[in-house]
Amino acid sequence: MQSREDEALARAAVDALTGQLALAPKPGLPDPRDLAARTTRVDHRALRWSAKALVPGLAAMAAAARRTGEPTPQLRAELGAIGRCAEHSLALAGGGHRGALWALGLLVAAAALDPRAGAKDVAATAKRIATHPDRRAPRRPSRGSSISATYGAAGARGEAKAGFPHVRRALDTLGTVRASGATETQARLDALLTVMSTLQDTELLHTAGPLGLRHVQAGARAILETGGTATEEGARALSAFDTDLHTRAWSPRGSAGLLAGALFLDSLPVSSSPPAA
Repeated sequence: MQSREDEALARAAVDALTGQLALAPKPGLPDPRDLAARTTRVDHRALRWSAKALVPGLAAMAAAARRTGEPTPQLRAELGAIGRCAEHSLALAGGGHRGALWALGLLVAAAALDPRAGAKDVAATAKRIATHPDRRAPRRPSRGSSISATYGAAGARGEAKAGFPHVRRALDTLGTVRASGATETQARLDALLTVMSTLQDTELLHTAGPLGLRHVQAGARAILETGGTATEEGARALSAFDTDLHTRAWSPRGSAGLLAGALFLDSLPVSSSPPAA
């Protein structure tokens, strides 16, 4: 049975996902200022709607973790089964967010195991869950796993098994940029660029190949090296980079999902605490 805390964690995760969607400009990613989402061929309104469809599945993952109490193989199998049902709900709601669902599901479950844990402790617990194999998973490899095998990229599963290093880097960037006096939007955009600058994004490898991936990584690093999006030079470079990736129809969706994971962890001191009596 789900509790108010389970639903609160699920809603915090979805808020993180919709918060990521609201950012602009996000290089190569759907822009809320352009409801047709330009060359990404994804309607921004549909993405927001499908994000909200994740609440029941994520709450069920939190409840499963709370019942199990430990990051066991049994919990991993149950999360996998819930995740596959949630993917079906996503498809009915318009699709999108599959990579974010994997990351957020593990992080929500890890947060439910210890509501008092800090953000990076939650990432470490998610790693412990992810190291267990999902023995009930379909035998047919996913597109992401096939691309990971072809190019030797870590992929979504490798990221989780490593303890979400890119999520942790994004968290560090959020703290650093906020402390510098930049706006929250600038901090979040810099965190996204931090992920993009090093992530072996399997979506990009699929659409653009290794050369395209390196182009995206280099573009993100170049903006950060100007001082980030809070500087005039960085803001101009971000706008040009956004236009470039939309023109090429290259979308770093893996980076967007991991930013959502970072925003979820960033919310934990408030959202995962039990309500006051």
